[in-house]
Amino acid sequence: QVRLAESGGGSVQAGGSLRLSCEVSGYTNSWNCVGWFRQSPGKEREGVASIYIGDYSTYYADSVKGRFIISQDNAEKTLFLQMNSLKAEDAAMYYCAAGEYCPESEMNYWGKGTLVTISS
Repeated sequence: QVRLAESGGGSVQAGGSLRLSCEVSGYTNSWNCVGWFRQSPGKEREGVASIYIGDYSTYYADSVKGRFIISQDNAEKTLFLQMNSLKAEDAAMYYCAAGEYCPESEMNYWGKGTLVTISS
């Protein structure tokens, strides 16, 4: 059974950092993309960052470029999102996901999310 479990969320002051983790179990070789998405109250879910496993190319939303870093540890089957210089607008529920392709509609597996709150 495929399972993705996020951790690392919490409350942090604006300007601070957090590192999110996503442990993967039951990995399937059909995955070509893993990534992070987020959703704030009243807003649609949006893609934050992803890794295309085929060539390890990365994608970042414009709003997080230069501040967030996505990485993975294949041996530990863990996906990370290092978030630096956090802003109020980064507050959201963060989800990790995996699928054959990177667009949100192509992500087949999702975690339950970890909450990030930003204090001023």
